Amino acid sequence: MIGLEDRQALARDIAVAHAAGARLKPACETAGIDVRTLQRWKATDGLVSGDGRPQAVHPAPGHALSEAERAQILAVANEPRFADMPPARIVPMLADEGVYLASESTFNRVLREHGQTAHRGRAKAPKAPRPPTTHIATEPRQVWCWDMTYLPAQVAGQWFFLYLILDLYSRKVVGWEVHDIDHSDHAAHLVRRTALAEGIAAMGHKPVLHGDNGSTLKATTVLAMLHWLGVKPSYSRPRVSDDNAFVKSLFRTAKYRPEFPARGFADLEQARAWAADFVRWYNHDHRHSGIRYVSPAQRHAGEDQAILATRHALYLRARELNPARWSGNARNWSPIGAVTLNPECDTVIETHLAANNSQALGQRNFLSVNPRRAIWLGKGDHACKLR
Repeated sequence: MIGLEDRQALARDIAVAHAAGARLKPACETAGIDVRTLQRWKATDGLVSGDGRPQAVHPAPGHALSEAERAQILAVANEPRFADMPPARIVPMLADEGVYLASESTFNRVLREHGQTAHRGRAKAPKAPRPPTTHIATEPRQVWCWDMTYLPAQVAGQWFFLYLILDLYSRKVVGWEVHDIDHSDHAAHLVRRTALAEGIAAMGHKPVLHGDNGSTLKATTVLAMLHWLGVKPSYSRPRVSDDNAFVKSLFRTAKYRPEFPARGFADLEQARAWAADFVRWYNHDHRHSGIRYVSPAQRHAGEDQAILATRHALYLRARELNPARWSGNARNWSPIGAVTLNPECDTVIETHLAANNSQALGQRNFLSVNPRRAIWLGKGDHACKLR
């Protein structure tokens, strides 16, 4: 819809161009209107009074609802038996009673005009899903992840329960227990024993313990223990499987080991013996791919930097001996930097690292993220992206 002043200006410009020898149709097209539009403006005083459509009086259709009919629809929709029902259910129920007031769309329209379609019923209004909580670990004992998994027994329907706490930064299993029943007391005891073993009582900043929404990990007994220890609880989003992916990945590694019994464990003692052997292997013998193939115990103790520096020097010497065999730089053995759980944008991580007097993100050679999402490597010749 073109206003009166704009119409008059367009008509003047077109008239000037037409008087100067331009054809009328190209002049109108250049101005952005059709020749028929200009002719209609001149024929109906459109250049004097403007567009009359906004002031036009539209008579109500003869089949429109009367005020009495609208009031009847509202009264029926607000009856106690229909107060919590949408029109999609009200209309069929009225039809079963031999009553027709209006169509379903008319019911919706009348209720919408009176603000009664936002939410009908006692249920809470839907909420937008919350974003995942980002946790960043720049050293051991800052972020812990824990979960519980089922270990099958040889008796059908019987299970043993493995509780496990993983240090996010080093990937070391810092606490574990196996029980024959799933109970919150076992989880609370595991947290207390792990806190004592890791010496968090003397730490100024206590670790964050991230877990899923299982009833055992969110029990009042566990929350009371975490409060007493000063450990901050953190939980995954409901019905989201990858908010605690590091522990889930560890459980898969455990259950696909050759030593894992295919037919289940004979008793609780066998399950505990297997768990002890697995944790020892995982912490001390396993070369973890996410931390440059050092063991979690070495990274937890801060020995990974010296080990990786030795590997880097070895590769440099090998390249000097046979440079023709190397098409580019040597393998990247730089230490892993910060590890994030459910990372947000890079600016969030940069701000966190800057606040903790750590290296900026662009100066790191590696930033580990959720193992089920993209992982990127630093900058320069070694920059790449993993999946």
